[in-house]
Amino acid sequence: MNSTDLSWRNTECSDPHFIPGTLAELERIGRLGEQTSVQRDKACLKLLVELTNQVLANSDLREVMRVAMINVRAAIPSDGACVFLRDADTAELRVYAFDFPPGTETPVEGMPIALEGTIAGAVLRTGKLWAGNIEEACTRVTDTNPVPLTADFKTGCMLPISGRHGVLGALVLSRCTNTRYTQDELDFLMQVAKLIAMVVENALAHQEIKHLKERLAEERVDLDDEVRSEINFEEIVGKSAAIRRVLKQVQTVAPTDSTVLIYGETGTGKELIARAIHNVSKRQSHALVKLNCAAIPTGLLESELFGHEKGAFTGAVVQRIGRFEVAHKGTVFLDEIGEIPLELQTKLLRVLQEREFERLGSTRTIRSDARLIAATNRDLSEMVEQQKFRSDLFYRLNVFPMRVPALRERQEDIPLLVRHFVQHFAKRMNRVIDTIPSETMSTLVRYPWPGNVRELQNLIERAVILSSGPVLRVPLGDLPARVVAGPAKTKPQTIEEAERAHILSVLKQTNWVMGGPKGAAALLGMNRSTVYFRMRKLGIVRHVEMKYEG
Repeated sequence: MNSTDLSWRNTECSDPHFIPGTLAELERIGRLGEQTSVQRDKACLKLLVELTNQVLANSDLREVMRVAMINVRAAIPSDGACVFLRDADTAELRVYAFDFPPGTETPVEGMPIALEGTIAGAVLRTGKLWAGNIEEACTRVTDTNPVPLTADFKTGCMLPISGRHGVLGALVLSRCTNTRYTQDELDFLMQVAKLIAMVVENALAHQEIKHLKERLAEERVDLDDEVRSEINFEEIVGKSAAIRRVLKQVQTVAPTDSTVLIYGETGTGKELIARAIHNVSKRQSHALVKLNCAAIPTGLLESELFGHEKGAFTGAVVQRIGRFEVAHKGTVFLDEIGEIPLELQTKLLRVLQEREFERLGSTRTIRSDARLIAATNRDLSEMVEQQKFRSDLFYRLNVFPMRVPALRERQEDIPLLVRHFVQHFAKRMNRVIDTIPSETMSTLVRYPWPGNVRELQNLIERAVILSSGPVLRVPLGDLPARVVAGPAKTKPQTIEEAERAHILSVLKQTNWVMGGPKGAAALLGMNRSTVYFRMRKLGIVRHVEMKYEG
């Protein structure tokens, strides 16, 4: 479209000393039609003050623009006033705020404005205003609605809202009469458009600062998690949402002296979690005493826990100090606590409640300030129902239950664990292994790992032994063929997995557009900052840089 076919005017005001301002004065001046330079300066100064007050009093940009449209329409007699702004995410031009008299056809807030072959498109492209007869304009452009106003209007003007980095939108006024906008009115409206540009850019800057602060706070939380993981949990490898949730629970319970019960399948690393709790607790300078209850014969378990005196039973040739006594002011970790016989559970309950016990063969009461962390791969509540475990001891142990996820529930951690174990065993065996075939890694990720991390560790150790060169040779034949060759078994999704899949689906549906009425945030029913936060937590990487395009 040739801009000379329309009534285009330069965007600069004819008066170089023109000062932006407001309104009550202008309404009187506009009606009298005697706008002198001095009067215009005063009125513009008032408008500047009023718009500034609106911004200070109301941080909602849409409300500020709505009030501005009322004021502008009163100052420059018009039958309609409207502001179009570019969408921050899609760069589409949309109706942002308007003021039309009651009973007239009004635009819809958020309605997109066509740019191809329209006056709006020409104004945004050239940065020059348009003013004239709407009917004449319709015969000079290709679009059936070149000026996106109602059919009742006969004359109008559209002025660019120009910011520092381009045209942000347009200010549109219209009349139902054939009275065209004068040069003085257009000069003043250009100053108003400049004021609106300042307000819009300030609001966008404020929103961007707020968003950056939120992002910084989120990144600081994530960084704190990583630092804590590197400093306090150096033995725990993984960055999945499942393992991070466990580490946050560790951080929560570690400073207390509460009893912790760790659930999890065999080989998931329950002992590492117990050690992590001890290492970040106030007891870290004292001993962490470990005992696998399933590895000790039932007849010797009481002696292991509480000690015995010389001659207490056959074979007790010397006095022995029990684990709770050794762990005074430290931590006792009892693995496979479900294997403790019923007759010994009463004595363990007494230690937890009264913090005292007697050695076998002694009547002297010993006090122990030891914290208990227990672990099991069995369902203790089911054992209570079957009367294989005391209910009072179960309730005393179950103060702060934690579940360590199985390795198949944190598949994204498997490549990290594989590399960790390869480096560990290669260093120990004085080997150099720097390549892991992608097909091998894919197979390891698909395998369900019934033995969990312990099974993976043993397999990688065997692989390092068998690898004579720089490439890791994993004996995949040692894994069940049906699992290696076929797809992984399906399993119910966790809440995090379901949420991640849903957010990804919506992002793909919206072509990764976050804002706007049809953006991902609106479809998800969340604030944009909340969606960003969930994306980061769930490890969703944005494929499109979403930023404001001025």
